[in-house]
Order: sequence, then structure tokens, then C-alpha cells
Amino acid sequence: MAAGTVALASPSQAAAPAPAVRALAGTHPDWAAPSADKGATPANDQITARVYLAGRDPAGLAAYAKAVSSPGSGAYGQFLKPARVRQLFGATAKQIADVRAWAGHAGLTVVGSDPHYLDVHGSAAAVDRAFGTRLHEYAVRGKLLKAPDSNAVVPAAVASAILGVTGLSDTAPTMRAQATPVGNSALGAVPETAGKPKPGLPTVATCSNYWGQKQVSGAPKGYTAKTSFDQCSYTPAQLRKAYGVTASGLTGKGATVAIVDAYGSSTMLADANKFAVNHGDKAFRKGQYSEVVTPKLWTQTGANDGCGGGPAGWAGEESLDVEMVHGLAPDADVVYVGANSCSDQDLMAALSTIVDKHLADVVSSSWSGLMHTTAGDEAPATVAAYEQIFEQGAAEGIGFDFAAGDCGNESPAAAATGANCDSTSTEAQTGFPSADPWVTDVGGTALGIKDASGGYGFETDMGTLRSALSADGKSWTPFPGTFYFGGGGGTSQDFAEPWYQGPVVPGKLAHTLMTGAASKTAQRVTPDVAMNGDLYTSVLVGMSDGSPYSEGGYGGTSVAAPEFSGIQADAIQARHGRAIGFANPSIYERANSADFHDVVNNTLGKGQQPLNSVADFGVISGSLKVRLVAFGRDFGLAATKGYDDATGVGSPDAAYLESFR
Repeated sequence: MAAGTVALASPSQAAAPAPAVRALAGTHPDWAAPSADKGATPANDQITARVYLAGRDPAGLAAYAKAVSSPGSGAYGQFLKPARVRQLFGATAKQIADVRAWAGHAGLTVVGSDPHYLDVHGSAAAVDRAFGTRLHEYAVRGKLLKAPDSNAVVPAAVASAILGVTGLSDTAPTMRAQATPVGNSALGAVPETAGKPKPGLPTVATCSNYWGQKQVSGAPKGYTAKTSFDQCSYTPAQLRKAYGVTASGLTGKGATVAIVDAYGSSTMLADANKFAVNHGDKAFRKGQYSEVVTPKLWTQTGANDGCGGGPAGWAGEESLDVEMVHGLAPDADVVYVGANSCSDQDLMAALSTIVDKHLADVVSSSWSGLMHTTAGDEAPATVAAYEQIFEQGAAEGIGFDFAAGDCGNESPAAAATGANCDSTSTEAQTGFPSADPWVTDVGGTALGIKDASGGYGFETDMGTLRSALSADGKSWTPFPGTFYFGGGGGTSQDFAEPWYQGPVVPGKLAHTLMTGAASKTAQRVTPDVAMNGDLYTSVLVGMSDGSPYSEGGYGGTSVAAPEFSGIQADAIQARHGRAIGFANPSIYERANSADFHDVVNNTLGKGQQPLNSVADFGVISGSLKVRLVAFGRDFGLAATKGYDDATGVGSPDAAYLESFR
């Protein structure tokens, strides 16, 4: 059908639309129940929606992305330039013209576009005409929210050109940074310590240079006969040595890593350079670090605007990500791409910038959200739009690393005491986009340095219980401690098992959902790999961003994701600059080999006690801030022999890097 003669969908109250239409699943949210319906949205209310374009051959894009990413495939490694991807798989001029005509005939105006979408704007009445539904107002959790009263539909003439639509409802899940500072004061139901320091305990913050170095005296017995002070926050040099980077001689030279977070710090380059030099590493050379940020377009920048405190709230995440990538791959180029907010729409725009311009070989993203929350489910259109970006990246030879999350199985029970959990979670679940089959989901471990030489000692799964020293100094409260922090993972109810996991992931795990229910089909299990991220085996981060420069410990899978991205940059150097692309097929091909430390928690048996340490923050405001921390106690997940849902195939070691030479 020529542009200008596109048939329109009809409102739901009118006669059945003709010709045939295609329903857009998920555009009518579950919370928009008839019992909450307060009537139609005023016809003149103004609405902006985003129509994502499917492209000319979405199935062909997915097939090509799989082929070029799979070792043993005839097309393995035959990556395409962005222009060639658009030529083969992008939206055609006719598809775009038809969608524009359909929108225009309904009374909508195209107010923005890029190769992936069209933004359309108009009245509620025009939206009703375009999408064959009625916008209504619903009373939900004390607010009046707009949503379609039925799933939107699009006419057959443009159905194949449209991937999905977002913006028809008032609410949409947003993403959260996963970084947590060690000094986070949230402690769930555990009381704060009060009173004066007790004899034998330090009055200044104390830590060990390696696991077990400094024994605690003057404190109650912990889980084991002897308890040591927690390890000091790691520097990049220590991480490079522990994971075999130092021995390999690799530095990431020739590779480029992109980092995506929200907003951007005006002092990032200066902070990263100061941090590197402070710890014996090289500052970025001229041109090695670059940024793509648009401060004039930032939204939701206030402390209470729903984006984690705005630019100030995301500054720590950005500093952590940049400094970890530079620390693990000191000679890799780094480009920071800051989204204009923490919304899916803006974060996807940042990711699209990277793939459309091929800005990097590896993309590190230390943020994630949930598929199912009290605010609603992640829209199928949003999931499809993310996957289109990931598939395009795979076709170009770009890999995406995402943080798995810091709340164990993400259940409401975990969120009740966890320090970095989403309180709106409705069930045990995996994160998103981290669990998407087209990205590498990076879980967390707790790393122990074995001695003064700084070598690799051990790892267990990232998961801590935490107790506070009682006011009289005679006990830990509560004991055992409450769940505080844990790496994400689990079996997804939303994504089927991808081709690369079948030979490695245990069948029982793939067929058992996180609710305990059996699944007839094998499902995606996460994480894929893991690296150090526990809050009490933290890493040191330096930042200022409007305040005097300072350094402190940070933890989370926010640490693990950029660590692994740095490792991938080193591996690209080992391949003489040849891109790896979407890494999961090659990761699982190497599973159960010497390329990975098989992280196993050996303290889970009956009657066994967890590894533990004392985290001592010294005397603060007249009180002694001392915590007893139990390791290897993730919520609902556990590190076992072989692939597991707490640490995936394990953590990379020197053999992993050598395997790429």
C-alpha cells in the first residue's frame, strides 16, 4: 500500500476494525483494572508515544547475530559495519513513510525520530484513533494514572513495520544503579551500635591487607573460633594480579569499552586520573577517554524525581565503572555515554548511539531493573526494543555486559532487609536487561586475597548476613545476622533457554522457576559469569563531582560488570585486536575448564558455619560502628560445583585470557 493510503485502526467502542489489525501485547497494563477505572482521559489531553520500528528482517537480524557469535559457525566473527546492518536489516524508507502516514491520518505529529523509532504526539482522541483503544484514568496507589482500556492495535498495513509502542501509559519501570558504598547506613531491622568503644577494639577504622591477616580481639565470638578484620578495599592492581591480568601482560591495548550510565560527572576524567596515579597506575593518555553527554537534555534531575537522586546520585556509579575498566585494562580506550535519565527510553537511546556509530567493542552497564513490580510489568515493546539493539550490536561485534543485581533472588523477602533492593518487587525474579539472552549477565563473588603477595586465595558467592555489636559489647545483634547484600541470578520465567546454555546448565535448574514451580520448557538461567563484587570485599573508588576529592569502598555487581568488561578488553588485545562480540557462546564453550575458577561455597553443609569477618568503621558520632559479616549467604541462590545460579560458570582466570592468544 502506498504512503498516504494507509488504513487506520478504529476505537474499541466502534465496529470491528477493517482490515485486520495486530494487537500490541502488554500495552494495557495489569494495574488498569475495571474496578479502578475513573473514566475516559479528556480528549484534548496531549500525549507523546514512541513507536519502535521492526526493520525489514527482524528474524534475519537475530539469525545473523547468532551465527557471527557462535564458535564453529561458518559466519563466526564476520561482523558487519553499522551501515551494512541498516542496509540488510533496518527499516526501509517505505516502512517509515507508511508509519508516518498512518500516524498523520490519525491526527498525530511525528516530533522526533532516529533509525529505531518515531516519536508521535497528539491529543488523547488522536491516540485513540491511531491505536484502536480508549485512554482512561485509573486510581492506582493514590494516584490517577492514564492507560489504554484494552491492548492497542495497529492496522495490517503497518503491523510488520512496528516493533511495539511505549508511552501510552503514565508509568514505566526505571533502572537503578547497582553501586553501593561500604558506608551505606541502611541496616534493615538491625539496630545501630551505641555507647563507648570496648577494650580491645580499635578506635579508628581497621582492615586487613589480605584475608585473615589481622585477628579481632575484644569482640564477641563470631561464627567461627577466630575472626579477622575485613579486608581493605581493593585497588585495581590487586584485582589485576588476582585474576591473572598481571601475569598475562595484557593491558587492553587496541580495544574500546563504552560505559553507559545516566547523566555524567563534570570531573570524571580528572577524578579517574587522580585515582590511577594515587595507586601506581597511569592516567588516561590524551584522547584515550571521551564522553557523549547532553546536560541540556537531562530530565528527572531532582533528588526525588525517581532517578536515584539525579546526577549526584549516579556520580558514584560512573566513577566506579570508569575506574574499574581503566584499572583492569589500563591501555583500553574508554568512552562514557550518559543517558539523559534513568528511563528505559533514554538508556536505550544511549545504547543505540553506541551501536549506530560503533563506538566500542564492549559495553559495560552497571544498572538494571525488574520485569515485575508494583508499578507494572516491563512492556513487551521495551524488551523487544532492547533486544533489537543487542542483536545489532552482536552483528557488529559488540558485546554487552550487565550487572546481575545486588538483592539475591530479588524477592520481597530479600528486599525486606537488603541494602540495595527494589522494594516494589512482586516476586522472586531475575533482573532486566541483565537476564536478556543477548547480554552477558555478570554476577558477584567475594574474593579473598591469600597473603601479602596479593595472589588469588578463594572466592565464594556474593551474599552477606550482617549483625551489629550490641550496646554493651557482649553480643552480636541479631545472631545469625540478617540478609544484607547478595548477587543476582536465578531461572527466568520470562526468557527461554538460549542455544548456548543447553549443554552446560543443569536441566533441573533450567526447568525449575524461582517460585519453585516446574517449567515444561527450559528457561534462561543467570548469571553467566561472576567476579568480585561483595560489599565487604569492596573496591576503592575516587570521586569529587562538586565535593572535595575522596576515596572510599564500593561494592555490588556494579563492580563485577566493569571488571569483566576490562577483562574482555584484555582478551581482545590477546586476539590482536579482533573483536569478540557477543561473548556468551564462547563463554559457555569454555565452561567447566581451567579458563574459569569454579566458585563453590563449601560452607553450606549441615552444621557448617560461614566464613566471617568484622567490618570496623571506627568511632563515628560517639558510637563504635562495628559489624559482624557472614559471607556466602546469598538469598535464594547458592554457588555449587559446575554451573550455578549464583556465579554462573565462575570467574575468569589467567587461562581464560591465554585461551584467546
